[in-house]
Amino acid sequence: MPVATPPTSSPIPSNIPMSTFSKGLEGIVAAETRMSFIDGEKGILEYVGIPIDALARQSTFEETVYLLWNGRLPTASELAAFTHELRTNYALPAGFVERVQSCPKTAAPMHMLRTMVSALAMYDSNPDANDIASARKKAMAILGQTPTIIAAFDRHRRGLPFVAPRTDLSFAANFLNMLNGAVPTEAVARAFDICMILHADHGLNNSTFTARVIISTLSDMYSAITGAIGSLRGPLHGGANEEVMEMLNAIGSLENVEPYIMARLAKKDRIMGFGHRVYKTIDPRATFLKTFTRQIATDTGNLKLYEMSSKIEEIMKREVGSKGIYPNVDFYSATTYHSIGLKLDLFTPMFAMSRISGWAAHILEQLDGNRLFRPTTKYVGPHDALYSPIDQR
Repeated sequence: MPVATPPTSSPIPSNIPMSTFSKGLEGIVAAETRMSFIDGEKGILEYVGIPIDALARQSTFEETVYLLWNGRLPTASELAAFTHELRTNYALPAGFVERVQSCPKTAAPMHMLRTMVSALAMYDSNPDANDIASARKKAMAILGQTPTIIAAFDRHRRGLPFVAPRTDLSFAANFLNMLNGAVPTEAVARAFDICMILHADHGLNNSTFTARVIISTLSDMYSAITGAIGSLRGPLHGGANEEVMEMLNAIGSLENVEPYIMARLAKKDRIMGFGHRVYKTIDPRATFLKTFTRQIATDTGNLKLYEMSSKIEEIMKREVGSKGIYPNVDFYSATTYHSIGLKLDLFTPMFAMSRISGWAAHILEQLDGNRLFRPTTKYVGPHDALYSPIDQR
């Protein structure tokens, strides 16, 4: 029988020099954006030019989403209209609550969320419309409905009745009301709102890149957001804040912090919540969150967690501060989420709930002047290999 052999060479396009190879695409510029500016050396993060600290202190999540989607802050009337539109999208399509409640109670919330966001496409009469107006409308629906999905599932697995969304409540307060069946205090709602602002966007991170890659094929908003959720759930990305809380639970008390951390460092184990692929100094999102976390932990009787976290930071600064390993946003957001009563496996869904706003902003930006992502690879395999018939192997 004839034997097929591969070509004797594996040509690389002449306009792609091998020197551009970067494992993990580190340092490679793959897109232009007006959303986030990051200076990892100086510890700067800006949304459309506004420092993240100013937004965390003065803005709201709704206003921040408007900023990301429109490239500027809204007027009072524009914000009111935007907020009204978002609130009209809190409700799930007819029959969708039952779909959420059909999920196994043992399902991981991020797996559930990925599946349910994908399922929303089936309730859209024109899910493939990718003009900017249609894509924006779909993004608004997904952003508004995601909190309802998460809260409905959590109450389902706890054997509690569904709590319908309230259009008289903010994004943050509405979610916590649906989750707990009670309107949160102003301080708790504000704590959650700040976390939503801090997690809304962060440049071309892995999940955002995933969203832009998917939409660059002119797929659809639902597919792009679903893919981004799948990326985010990884422990090297959005799952880190869960591992921070697991570490704090394992330590247990303030007196155990020093021996626990020193033992981990001696074994060269990673300390969760420290270090960042981009930042070579303190994560600017963690700067304000640290201060706010102390207050919310005190108010909710969780000061011990804050004190443990602060002690860990002190030890890490002493032991590895010279290596540029500093707290990231996950380190203090874990204590904040615990203090406002969120279960551990809901930490990453909270990240996703916020980041949908940033993913959508990047998707809209990608659609406006789209070019299909198609990187090349550096082939390191054999050449001119012989094919041996199966009876000769």
